[in-house]
Amino acid sequence: MASGTLLIVDDDESTRRMLTLGCEAVGYRVHSVESGEAALEWLRQAPVDAVLADLNMNGMNGTELCRRLAEEFPDVPAIVMTAFGTLENAVETMRVGAYDFLSKPLSIDALLLAVDRAVAHHALRVEVKRLRAVAGESGWGASLVGSSQAMNELRGLLERVAATDSTVLLTGESGTGKEVVARALHQHGRRRAGPFVALNCAAVPDGLLESELFGHAKGAYTDAKAARTGLLVQASSGTLFLDEVADMPQGLQAKLLRALEERVVRPVGSSAEVAFDARVIAATNRDLERAIDEGRFRDDLYYRLSVLTVQLPPLRARGSDILLLAQHFLGQYSAQMQKPVTGLSPPAAKKMLAYPWPGNVRELRNCIERAVALTRYDQVAADDLPDKIKAYVTEHVLVAGHDLGELVPLEEVERRYILRVLEVAGGNKSLAAKTLGLNRKTLYRRLAEYGVADSGALDSADSAE
Repeated sequence: MASGTLLIVDDDESTRRMLTLGCEAVGYRVHSVESGEAALEWLRQAPVDAVLADLNMNGMNGTELCRRLAEEFPDVPAIVMTAFGTLENAVETMRVGAYDFLSKPLSIDALLLAVDRAVAHHALRVEVKRLRAVAGESGWGASLVGSSQAMNELRGLLERVAATDSTVLLTGESGTGKEVVARALHQHGRRRAGPFVALNCAAVPDGLLESELFGHAKGAYTDAKAARTGLLVQASSGTLFLDEVADMPQGLQAKLLRALEERVVRPVGSSAEVAFDARVIAATNRDLERAIDEGRFRDDLYYRLSVLTVQLPPLRARGSDILLLAQHFLGQYSAQMQKPVTGLSPPAAKKMLAYPWPGNVRELRNCIERAVALTRYDQVAADDLPDKIKAYVTEHVLVAGHDLGELVPLEEVERRYILRVLEVAGGNKSLAAKTLGLNRKTLYRRLAEYGVADSGALDSADSAE
């Protein structure tokens, strides 16, 4: 059954009665009025999810009503109906803000389909506006878009982290926005007036990385025709962001550790040491503890970098943040491409919410850029999405007559099982770890990867043991 409230506007009483009966039969709550003026007065007193209006009415016609609705109630979609359906009429009503245009005599199936789409469109716009308002209340604004529990917890942690000068290690899957978080920490910290300097350790050849970080003296090597200040010194009074720190060569790891401990650097080819005063934020999508076990990363540098550790949640754990982020990127790219694309169609939103986003926020941003570039309408349609998102379906299979349910990767099966065991254990991580056959440190790390709050600290039940 359908749900939602409709307002029917038509100066013909029999038409209003027929439309009311048809819409109420499928579950809609319906109010009806006989003029555009009465419709505006009604809307000022009570909210509705969609308006169905006749084009040709005494007094204010449907086109003028749509114009007024767009001015006063821009989130309420209007469907215009007329027995004089011409292309010119349709273009004019859509131009002034109508959501859809139907020609009489009306097919009840076509009418209900249009109403369902309009109500879903209204619900989507209201939800995006609500999410944007909630996210804006945090004070972090567009830097950390999202209102999910995972993002609220992340912002709460970042508020405390930003108030310090300690080194920070950002962890999480590729594409979760680690540089965005690093910039947000800088902008909300005490060093905001200083520079923010970023370096991707994986993008610089090993032979040049030391010079990038520490600088070099004139003549230190063949092409060193002038002295160069390293990034650690350049970032003084500000922040140095070291992305993909797990790819740093081991020899350089030892030098970085000493620099962080002593707060001085020695440029390549120089015997003099230079002091610096930069906060260091490092990031990686690798498991550094495993890299330590395999001898690829120094444990002493790990402990120096991870004074404060922040785990970024994957997009699939952020629920309706997908829609809020999509709308955020849509605004950026529609302005950049100078295309009047204002939102997502309900079918596109449904597809996007169902997709697991293995590439996280980066994949979503690229998806929206593509959709805005390709769409021919003022809304992104499902057909504008990449094929793998359009074609994605939750698969079910039957084996020996039994439904095995949703087919998911083994990693997702493990995640669900761990969270279920923790739930049955009443949140007692020690008991859950014992049941799972894991040590508590491993369980905390897994929970942090899943975006579970306070996963790195003992809960009250653990502390009592």
